[in-house]
Amino acid sequence: MSEQRTGFYEVMVMLSTAVASDLAGAVAHINEIFQRGHAEVVAMRKWDERRLAYEIRGQKRAVYILAYIKAPKGQLAHIERDFRLSEKIMRAMILAAEHMTEDQMRAADARKELEVEAKLRAERAVAPESPAPAPAPAPAAEPAAENA
Repeated sequence: MSEQRTGFYEVMVMLSTAVASDLAGAVAHINEIFQRGHAEVVAMRKWDERRLAYEIRGQKRAVYILAYIKAPKGQLAHIERDFRLSEKIMRAMILAAEHMTEDQMRAADARKELEVEAKLRAERAVAPESPAPAPAPAPAAEPAAENA
């Protein structure tokens, strides 16, 4: 039985703003794809949310998730295929992370911040809109003094 060579990879995933409204679910979906590809997530963070240069699937904005993974080289095609087939993911790109050490990747990990943002987005989506404040009543007119 031959041992598969593993390498470190940088993965950029683009999510629509609609999918990113459930950021925890989107991150869980990305992690599930990595698990199916036998990849270990070294670090993950939200990179940015920005306007796209052109529309993709009718979307004008996207949320970018940056992940660093350690994966068997033979599994990369499977991971890329799962990203392409996923309806939740607009685009994904996997590159060899030869420019960084594993320690640098781990230092870039912001999964805790990602969890906090996911909770905030979920709370914002669930919280009912607060009603507009009632207009202040007009000041009462002073009774006219009677002259006797």
